[in-house]
Formats: sequence, C-alpha cells, structure tokens
Amino acid sequence: MTVKRISSLINVKPEAIAEYERVHAAVWPEVLATLHRCNVRNYSIFRYNNLLVSYMEYVGTDYEADMAAIAADPKTKEWWLVTDPMQSKVDGALDSEWWHVIPEVFHLD
Repeated sequence: MTVKRISSLINVKPEAIAEYERVHAAVWPEVLATLHRCNVRNYSIFRYNNLLVSYMEYVGTDYEADMAAIAADPKTKEWWLVTDPMQSKVDGALDSEWWHVIPEVFHLD
C-alpha cells in the first residue's frame, strides 16, 4: 500500500482557541466517517500558540477525487461552517489553499 503523508498549517484565532479545541474533542461521527471512507488515516491536528499543524496519511489511489468527495459532503460542509470562522490563513498560503500544505523533508519508517 502506498501512503501519501500530508502536513499543513493554518492559524487559529486567539479568541477561538478554547472553542476550537472543544469542538475537536468531539468531532462529529459523520465527518470522521467521511474522512475514513475517503482514505484518510492517522489524521492529527497539533497546536503551537496560534498555529495549527495537521498531519494525515492518504491511502487511496485518487487523492483529488477523494478530497473533492470530502469537500462535497453535506455534513463536512456544515462542520466547516463551524470551524472555518475560527481560523485564518498563514502567510504564504496560496489563494487556492485554506490549509497551507508544507513539504515533507524527512521521514523515518
């Protein structure tokens, strides 16, 4: 199985940190099911001050199609209506990015 490792960054607004962490302590089961169905595994979000760092492993064969399926999912869209206002793009993010994908420079299996 081929695994694609992806890490990305976004800011969390200082006034939203507690709420962001509260909602992520109980992510909606439908959102989790969609991520799993779309071949996302080992997904974590870490926080350092106002910076959120995500890490996930993609185990599918059509990354673009699976990411489009996640984005089209009604419950995930609803989840993003809750979480997106708590976030802001990092400097250097492309116009097409919300979470800024960062390159992997080292990996130990």
